Amino acid sequence: MTLAPSAPEAARLAPHPDRLLPTDPSVRAVARRLYAAVRDLPVVSPHGHVDPALLLDDIPFRDPASLLVTPDHYVTRLLHASGVSLATLGVGRGPLDEDGARAAWRALCEHWHVFRGTPVRYWLEQELAGIFEVDVRPSAATADAIFDTVQHRLGRPEFRPRALYERFRIDVLATTDDPADDLATHAALAADPTWTGRVVPTFRPDRYLEVGAPTWRADVERLAEVSGVATGTWQGWVAAMEDRRDHFRAHGARSSDHSHTDVRTDPLEPAERDRIYAAAVAGTATPAEAVALRRHMLLEMARMATDDGLTMTLHPGVRRGHHRPTLEAFGPDTGHDIPLPGEFTDALRPLLERYGTHPNLRLVLFTLDETVWSRELAPLAGFYPSVYVGAPWWFLDAPDAIRRWRSAVTETAGFSRTSGFIDDTRAFCSIPARHDMARRLDAGALAHLVAEHRLDEDEAVETAVDLVVGRPRAVFGL
Repeated sequence: MTLAPSAPEAARLAPHPDRLLPTDPSVRAVARRLYAAVRDLPVVSPHGHVDPALLLDDIPFRDPASLLVTPDHYVTRLLHASGVSLATLGVGRGPLDEDGARAAWRALCEHWHVFRGTPVRYWLEQELAGIFEVDVRPSAATADAIFDTVQHRLGRPEFRPRALYERFRIDVLATTDDPADDLATHAALAADPTWTGRVVPTFRPDRYLEVGAPTWRADVERLAEVSGVATGTWQGWVAAMEDRRDHFRAHGARSSDHSHTDVRTDPLEPAERDRIYAAAVAGTATPAEAVALRRHMLLEMARMATDDGLTMTLHPGVRRGHHRPTLEAFGPDTGHDIPLPGEFTDALRPLLERYGTHPNLRLVLFTLDETVWSRELAPLAGFYPSVYVGAPWWFLDAPDAIRRWRSAVTETAGFSRTSGFIDDTRAFCSIPARHDMARRLDAGALAHLVAEHRLDEDEAVETAVDLVVGRPRAVFGL
C-alpha cells in the first residue's frame, strides 16, 4: 500500500541516505564507510522507559497517535508550546477513541513546521518513512491519509510489538522500575518460551531517598511491606533497600538509576544520620535535614553498588513538574521538567574518595548542563576508573549537541570512558531512529579524525563498533 497525497502539492518524505554525515566530500566518504560498519549492528539500550507489558502482551498498537504522539514528551512539549493543549494530544486521558486519536494526529501534522531543526523531526521522519513507508510530508492536508496508512499497517502481524523488536534488531532493552515492583511482568516475559529477546529491569529508588517529599513516609512503609524488613530505623531502611536490589538482580537488573536536583554525597555522622532519619519517620525533619539525609542516602547507594555490582547512573539537575497546574492536571513526565545548572567535582568528592577506585563500582554521569562536560565530567572520567561520561540525553540528544559533547569530552577522556548511546525513550518506535542518529554522528566525528590523520581508519572502525555495542555492554554489565 502506497500513500497517495491528498493534495497535489504534498511534499515528499524521503530521508537522505547521507543525513547527518559530514558535508566535505572527502570526509563524507570515510564517514560512509564507518557508518556502513555499524549500521546493522544490534541495538543495546541500557536505559529507557518502555513498558515491558508491551512485549509480554504483544497486543497491536491502537493507533498512530497513541504510538507516536501521546507517550512521547519530546513531541508533546513543543506542540504545547505552540498552543496545542495536552488534553487534545491525549496526555493523561487513557485510551483515545478514533476521533480523539485523529484529533491528536492532526495537531501533530498541522504543526509539523515547529519541529524544523529538532531531533524530533529527524526521529519522526525516520519512523514514518522507515517503518511505516509513508512517503509524503505531514501537513494539515495529508494528516488523515497518513493516519489511515499507519493505522492500516498497525493491524498487520509484522507491526506488532514483538515483530518490531526483532525488526529493530534490539539485543537488550532496559526498563525503569520502582523498587517496590514485584517485576512479575519481567518474570513472565523471561519465562515465555515464545519470547527470544532480552528485557531487563532498572532499579530507580528516587522516591525512597527524597525524604522531604510528602509521600516519603508512605513510600518507605510500602518498601517495608514488599521487603519484609521494618523501615522505622536507618538500619532497617538500608536492609530493605538491599533486599530490593537483590530482588532486581535476580530478575536481570544490571543498573540503578538516580535523578535528584543535585549529586552531593556529603556524609553524616552515624548519630546525626540516625537522628534525622527518626525525625523523618516522625514527620518532623526540617527541609535542610531532609536534603542532608537524601545526600547521605545517595552515598549509601554507591556503597551498595560496590557490594552487588549494579552500575550506578546519575541524572541530576532537573526541576521536575515546573508548571504545577500541568503537573496536577496531567501528572509527571508531561514535558515541563526544566534543566538546572550542574556541579559534580565537589559534589561527588565524598563518594569518589571512598569508592572511586573500587573495582566493583561503575558510575555513569549524565548532565543537562553543557558547561560541565569539559570542565568536570571529562576530567573525572579521565582519572577515576569507576567513572564514565554518559551520552547526551533528553534536551541534549540532538545532532549539534552530540557533536559538541564529543568534542568537549574526547580530548580529555577519549572514547573508552563514555557510556555508549542512551535513548531514554518511552516511544518504542523511536528507538532505531535515535540509535541510528548516534551511529551517523559518531561516524562523522571519527571520520574527521581520520581525515586529519589523527586516527587510522581501521582504528576508527574498531572505535565505532565499540561505541555501538562494546561500551554499553561493558559499562552496564550486559
